[in-house]
Amino acid sequence: MKQLLIRADDIGYSHAVNVGIARTVHEGLIRSVGVMPNMPETARGVDWVRDADIAIGQHTNLCLGTPCSDPAAIPSLIDENGQFKSSRTYREAFKRGEDFVVFEEAVAEIEAQLARFLEVVGRDPDYFEAHAVVSENLNRAIEHVAREHGYRYQAASFDPAATVTCGTTPVRMVMRSMTPGYNPAAAIRETVEEMGTDETVVFVCHPGYLDQFILSTSSLTEDRTKEVDALVSPELRAWLEAQPDLKLIDYRDL
Repeated sequence: MKQLLIRADDIGYSHAVNVGIARTVHEGLIRSVGVMPNMPETARGVDWVRDADIAIGQHTNLCLGTPCSDPAAIPSLIDENGQFKSSRTYREAFKRGEDFVVFEEAVAEIEAQLARFLEVVGRDPDYFEAHAVVSENLNRAIEHVAREHGYRYQAASFDPAATVTCGTTPVRMVMRSMTPGYNPAAAIRETVEEMGTDETVVFVCHPGYLDQFILSTSSLTEDRTKEVDALVSPELRAWLEAQPDLKLIDYRDL
């Protein structure tokens, strides 16, 4: 039996993103959502999906906004304004062969974000991973904190179609957003058609609507709105449910 897990990242990113994610949960296919613990809109976004039967994970964010820990204690992670260094800063450092993240500082901030997650969500995360930035030290820190607490760890990957592990389950990660001519419904169908027997795939989405904050801070914009439309499409749901060898799952099933 093939298993497809469709994941929505970025609860808390902005008010408009929260609106889009909540719609895909209550009207659509999303049963796994990732929470950015440090953002101002996080509590509101969680409240909008709290009563749904979904897996909620910690989508640790170290490249946008204000840290949950004392900025003075994590100097490698923040800029001159006390905000997280941007994903662009991480990419530029990676191109130079540098990793500016101090492992111990990353662990401290991840633990602080976990404390915030527990405060807002009110229970342990069903899975544990990170908003993707290019840093081996950050990846090690995420895994370390997950292992310390016994959480289901989703390994990071910068390959848009890579096989990693979540807990002990091999999963193939697929993310097609930001590719030219992206059609989310078609991409999901193609992914299912390409899946091998007994394969588990995590299809990563970033559904949401747009407001000024996301327009000024993210390069992923219009494709978020396309994903909302696809994920609430009755036609896509019917097609998926008609596949005889496919099971739709969430992280609690792994």
